[in-house]
Amino acid sequence: MKNKIIYKDLSYEIVGICFKLQDSLGRFCREKQYSDEFEKQLIKGKIKYHREVFINEIKNTDVKGNKADFIIEDKVIVDFKAKKFITKEDYYQMQRYLKFAELKLGLIINLRETYLKPKRVINNEYDKDASEVRGIRM
Repeated sequence: MKNKIIYKDLSYEIVGICFKLQDSLGRFCREKQYSDEFEKQLIKGKIKYHREVFINEIKNTDVKGNKADFIIEDKVIVDFKAKKFITKEDYYQMQRYLKFAELKLGLIINLRETYLKPKRVINNEYDKDASEVRGIRM
């Protein structure tokens, strides 16, 4: 069975924008400043997105309080951080977002790190395209 990278091209494009962000703005901005510049780059690249959206508003769920920084192409959640390091709580938060948004991939981007290392978080509970991801034909 051949492993596939989930949304390879889209995630590559998103991460590329994030590297440019860190290069241009540095490591010591606030999350909002990074988000504003990220949004400009999405517009420039004509990439469809939702910014600071409550997941219950787009997914018609009763569970409130889950607000994603960005949802890109209705496929990938991007959550910006500007802190010393990523915690377990950050991973749990992304898992919660993915579960309620019914999406497969989330990216945690901590722009405060010396060397940017985006964290890919996979929603294993969501099987909409599991047959494609796992290489199984139905």
